[in-house]
Amino acid sequence: MSATIMKLKPNDRICQDAEPIALIYRSMGTKVAEEVVSRALNELTLSISGMAQQVEGKDLMTLARQLRRLERMATQLGLVSLSRVALDVRNCLEGEDVTAFAAVWARFLRVAKRSLAAENGALDQQI
Repeated sequence: MSATIMKLKPNDRICQDAEPIALIYRSMGTKVAEEVVSRALNELTLSISGMAQQVEGKDLMTLARQLRRLERMATQLGLVSLSRVALDVRNCLEGEDVTAFAAVWARFLRVAKRSLAAENGALDQQI
């Protein structure tokens, strides 16, 4: 009997809410809002990249705090899926479930890349 190896291609559905960004643009004006949103997206990208390095180096001491901060930032930018998966990663981490953490962390990275892809192409290069 031969074993068949199947390569799975997870396709996570990305949910975004345009209203938080629209509110930023309405309250600040186009030029300032573009700068604020761009800065926030860059900060998210750097944060995710830094967390990826920490996980790779098995340095998880501050990861829960960073994930909580990322959840808030993602919510403020309407990145609903990213915020939800960050919460899931944090729950796995705090529950000390290593297997679930590994699976949900992989999902987090996929969702992060897809959530930020349109706004910021630099994430693929950093993770």
